[in-house]
Formats: sequence, structure tokens, C-alpha cells
Amino acid sequence: MTLGHGTSLETRPSLLNRLKSGDDAQSWHEFYRTYGGLIRFFAEKAGLTANEAEEVVQETAIGVARGLPAFIYDPKVCRFKTWLPNLTRWRIQDQLRKRVRTRQGSGQYAEGERHGLTSSDSASTGTIERIPDPAVPEFGAEWDAAWEKNLLNAALERVRGQIEERQFQIFDLYVMKGWSPREVALTLRISIASVYLNKHWVSALLKKEVRRL
Repeated sequence: MTLGHGTSLETRPSLLNRLKSGDDAQSWHEFYRTYGGLIRFFAEKAGLTANEAEEVVQETAIGVARGLPAFIYDPKVCRFKTWLPNLTRWRIQDQLRKRVRTRQGSGQYAEGERHGLTSSDSASTGTIERIPDPAVPEFGAEWDAAWEKNLLNAALERVRGQIEERQFQIFDLYVMKGWSPREVALTLRISIASVYLNKHWVSALLKKEVRRL
């Protein structure tokens, strides 16, 4: 879905400023709603379990809380969208190292050690090196795409809570699923003009929410 020029989803400075206070529960809830799924997606993509990925989300949030007091929001110097994947990657590496230490303790690598291999040689290095680095252009583009999709979904959910379900259904079928106006009109038993009007109205709400994000 294309929202038009100038609607790229950016981090709201207001949210970051509220998070800096450290005790704004509502803002942290909004942080988890907005970024939790994105962090979890890349953690699982790196090979972590659901529980490990959830720990990455929690630890990344802690890292954000600790780092925000010194973080100055200036997109020309350091964008939050660049800072967050670095924090995420470090927490993913922590989880992989933790996994290796746990296996070391259970003796799963005793055989390799008898042949002169450490657990790091036999397992952790190969796994950790496979973690995409946000500094690599390919991963940067992937993160950017996931970032945009994640925040667009967040905007859609907020808009959905502001309108009637039928209005969202019309928009979803026409804009998100790509049905023709005629197909939507026949299926929902409304006029084609209603489909166009609903799309225009909901799109305006969505663009407004995107700008807010």
C-alpha cells in the first residue's frame, strides 16, 4: 500500500521524550505495542525460540531505557531507527551466548572438548556470525522494510479502533487485499460510490495516524 509522498513512518520525538522519564507506564506500553513485534520478528529470524525472542524484547527495552537519557533525537546524527536494530542485535547475541553457556553446563559439548574443541569453536561462533548485521546494506534494507510495515500495521490498528468494523472491512478489501470496487460493492451490497468515498475517508485517517507516528 502506498500512502503518498512525505508519509514515511518515522519515530515520534514526543514518545522518546516521554520514555526518557522512565516511569511513564502508558508510553512504555505504547513502545511495546509499536516495536515489540518488530524486535521479536528479527530475534526469531536469527534462530531464537519464542521464549528467547521474548527475552530479547524485554532486554532491548531495558537497553532503550538505559540509553535514552543520553540519546539526543536528531535524525541527521543518529536516527532511532538505526539505534534500535543495533540494540536488538546485541541482545540477540547475548541470548545465543547464554544458550551456549547453558549447553556447556549440561555437558552437551564434552565430546567436542575431548577433541580439542571448545564449545565456542563448535557452536557459538558459527551461529553468532550468521546473525545479520544492521550495518550491512542488505540487512539495513530488510530492517527498513520491516520497520515501515510494522508501523503501518500499528497505524492501521489505531484507525480500526476509531471507525466501524464495516468501514474497515470495505477499506481492507479494496485497498489492502486489492479487490476491485465492483467486487467489494457486490460482496457487501453497497454502491461503488460508497467504496470510493470510504477509501478516501479511511485513507485520510490513516495518513493522519502515520504522521502522528
